[in-house]
Amino acid sequence: MSLLHVHVVYEPQDEVKAILEKHLEEGVEVRYGGEVPEPPDYEILVAGRPPRPFLERGDRLKTLIIPWAGVPTSTREMLHDFPGLKVHNLHHNAAPTAELALALLFAVAKQIIPLDRELREHDWRPRYAEDHSLLIAGKEALILGYGEIGRRVGEGLRSLGVRVKGIKRNLENSGEEGVMLYPPRALDDLLPETELLFLTLPLTPDTEGIIGEEEIALLPEGAILVNVSRGPIVDQKALYQALVEKKLWGAGLDVWYQYPENEEARKHTPPADYPFQALDNVVLSPHRGGNTRSTGRLRMEHLAKLINAAARGEEMPNRVDLDRGY
Repeated sequence: MSLLHVHVVYEPQDEVKAILEKHLEEGVEVRYGGEVPEPPDYEILVAGRPPRPFLERGDRLKTLIIPWAGVPTSTREMLHDFPGLKVHNLHHNAAPTAELALALLFAVAKQIIPLDRELREHDWRPRYAEDHSLLIAGKEALILGYGEIGRRVGEGLRSLGVRVKGIKRNLENSGEEGVMLYPPRALDDLLPETELLFLTLPLTPDTEGIIGEEEIALLPEGAILVNVSRGPIVDQKALYQALVEKKLWGAGLDVWYQYPENEEARKHTPPADYPFQALDNVVLSPHRGGNTRSTGRLRMEHLAKLINAAARGEEMPNRVDLDRGY
């Protein structure tokens, strides 16, 4: 049996390596590190932002696996110089990201953060005041980007008695009982009846700014927006104004417009150009949707599935269309 050579362009912890190697079938050899190995005989490269030498010197390189969902802009641009390379994603983060999306919904709808803050000061008055938290059951939800994450969000919402609709670019073989799916062109028609809007789609030239002032204006008064995809999918000025003016009931945001450029900046980088942190109707999360104590294990298990498929000569799942960006 000929060996399938795989190179991972980072050095996981030993326990994470052990999980990957435990799940790999015979006939696979994996190497790790940020230097191009000699000989550069890897057929599969695992890297989100691969250094260019790995692509240029990989004489046998056929496949790039990006170990998360989506393709960084810099990677997508560079890959146009390597048109024969197949690109695949991992979707190991679908379950934890969907869970966080629902957690953000509950936190916003039930005003968990401000009520927690007041009770920490021993203030019980909110319990005896008029309750303004929202009932989720019976509402209309729209999931923009009905893929692996969106499907799991939909399952959770339906279990709560929410009526769910989804927007998906490719509607072939994607029917699901209890969920109506629509193409992207239906967005404006669906927004006026959408009380809960979830964004779970990749950032591409087509999706950047897809929710702006006009789209938010189409939502019914008091809608909730939850974004666990990428910040720039929603115009930040339009979102901030809608929250200030209470056009939106609230928002749960795990993704942002500005990120720290280095480790020192992690202590003092505002996530947006507008002071979302000053608003009580927003729950802020620092882009941690896919992060749990189980994330390393999930990533290695999903990575092993893709590599094993290649070792068996089968088509690997999660192929990326670089023109679409996902």
